[in-house]
Amino acid sequence: MTRAGRQGKDTGRAWPAFALCSALILFWPATASAQDITLTSRDGALAVSGQFTSYDGEFFRLTSEFGPLTIAAESVVCDGPACPDMTAPKALIRLTGDGEAAQLLPPLIAAFARARGFDLRVPARADAPTLLLQKGSQIVLAEFTFTPRAPETARSAMADLTADLVVARFAPLDSPAEVLALDALIPIVATGNLLPRISTADLAAALAGDIQNWQDIGGPDMPLVVHGLDQGSDLAAALAARLGQTPRADETHPDLLKLAAAVARDPWALAVTGRASAGAARALPLADSCGFVLNPSPQSVKSEDYPLTLPIYLLTPQRRLPLMAREFLEFIAHPAAQAAIAQAGYVARNFESAPLANDGARLINALIAAPDESALPLLQRLAAAMDGAERAAMTFRFEDGTSDLDVISQSNLAALARLIAAGELADKALILSGFTSSTGDADADYTTSEDLAASVLAALQPMAPDVDAKYWPSIDAFGAALPMACDTTGAGKRLNRRVELWLRPAPLP
Repeated sequence: MTRAGRQGKDTGRAWPAFALCSALILFWPATASAQDITLTSRDGALAVSGQFTSYDGEFFRLTSEFGPLTIAAESVVCDGPACPDMTAPKALIRLTGDGEAAQLLPPLIAAFARARGFDLRVPARADAPTLLLQKGSQIVLAEFTFTPRAPETARSAMADLTADLVVARFAPLDSPAEVLALDALIPIVATGNLLPRISTADLAAALAGDIQNWQDIGGPDMPLVVHGLDQGSDLAAALAARLGQTPRADETHPDLLKLAAAVARDPWALAVTGRASAGAARALPLADSCGFVLNPSPQSVKSEDYPLTLPIYLLTPQRRLPLMAREFLEFIAHPAAQAAIAQAGYVARNFESAPLANDGARLINALIAAPDESALPLLQRLAAAMDGAERAAMTFRFEDGTSDLDVISQSNLAALARLIAAGELADKALILSGFTSSTGDADADYTTSEDLAASVLAALQPMAPDVDAKYWPSIDAFGAALPMACDTTGAGKRLNRRVELWLRPAPLP
């Protein structure tokens, strides 16, 4: 798991930088509080005092007259009543944010404890800390707590040092973030609602208030009642970001469980929820305006083929976290962590692939979308390239109008680099296959798709520079030959503008 490419600078100041800027020995006033400490360099030349914040086994954090400082423990001697037990530092890992997505945390923390060989003590109360203990001695090594908060309040808590990590379904562009898991936004209705499907355009119109009767979308002449979440929830913020406005809500509910239960009881209800939170309601199949069926299967969510894929993030602060917290973040990429995520009902991010022969529907779509017989040679080359190959559930998509990878794709790229560097794909020939939305100019579309594939390869190579070139992917391009969605909408164009990872058995030496 890698940090998305939006890092800020660490606001804490390391000891060497402080030492260079200080020409005097700095001492705190003698009337120190119980939380005050003084850190003195081992040669006694420099010292700084302040209020103790934390110690993670590597670094002290304290608040001083110079602001928050981060100082390497190995370079100083600690003096004062708040100095920690240097033999058994306890990491305080304070999580906050989306209470719905936080159901991921207990199984994830339990898997982390098992993988590290720690004992786990789960509290009886939800607001009590979960403890990780050293086997045998039962010394508490880490204390995990979670406090549900609205998005802005959660980020403020992290900024003012009262929280360390934020669970969120929406990540501001200026926030460093890890993709924890994947979910998907899905429409739900009552189980007795017989509407076979709803188009993305009709769903957006219903949420915007432009459609208010089921008759307008093929149902009976009955009022369409939109259910939603109370304002301030993470999912409501994520939905508003997708819709471009605050969605209409005739009835609101405090959480996803109550939302799903209310929709299941109301024969004329419509709501949008997370894939993992449909409850007793019926998931209403989604299609685009050209009739392409959009299926929120784990594979299509992983590859972002489903247009309403919804990442769940861990927002991280612009300061150094305790060692145990950093190890927890690194653990998220571990297979045991991904298994725990899947068991919690979310889509894990582990690597998998499926034969391209299973993609008959996509070839049918390609034939339907072909403008005329002039497209036949490209379609024949596409079919030949797909024959015998597999497609990884790892697709690379881009921010609108740019060749910059989106957040999920940045994480995918780092995961692919790790797999290649570890030799996990050494028995495969990798192909980055570029596709784009149609402009009506086949030659221009081919060039665009080739450029997109080349840009992914160029971004991948520096991530594992010591890998032999023979293990890098090759690139191929197919223009607009394999559409995933209708090209008449912005969302459809974004789905079609992509680079897929294909795999074949490596040629014999």
